[in-house]
Amino acid sequence: MNTRRKADWLAEELTKEDHTVVCIHSDMSTDERSAAIGKFRTGQCRVLIATDLIARGIDVQGVSVVVNYDMTRNFENYIHRIGRGGRFGRKGVALNFVTSAEWGLLQALVAFYSTQIEELPSKDFAVRGENLAD
Repeated sequence: MNTRRKADWLAEELTKEDHTVVCIHSDMSTDERSAAIGKFRTGQCRVLIATDLIARGIDVQGVSVVVNYDMTRNFENYIHRIGRGGRFGRKGVALNFVTSAEWGLLQALVAFYSTQIEELPSKDFAVRGENLAD
């Protein structure tokens, strides 16, 4: 997440869909952020949404999937984001939602780190039971 406003919006939208969500960003007090992280750590909430500003300071074990809703323009932040999904020698998965406008940014990140990020075929995705390829 790149903005507090978008993080709050995404949390509201996911909550409307009956997901248990907590959101943390810089407009929250330290106590509010600690309470949100606590809910995520204990499993009371299965989804944690964080802005780039806060994402670096999160140390949560047992995260297996990180979803990048927005691509960050700071490549170091990207590594910190996805590193949450494979800490302490465990394997993790990072999924990136990338718009056509962000595609070049993703390619620059791949080149910068000399790595490979595979695109998932649309036929493998289903939204509310519908195949996106249809």
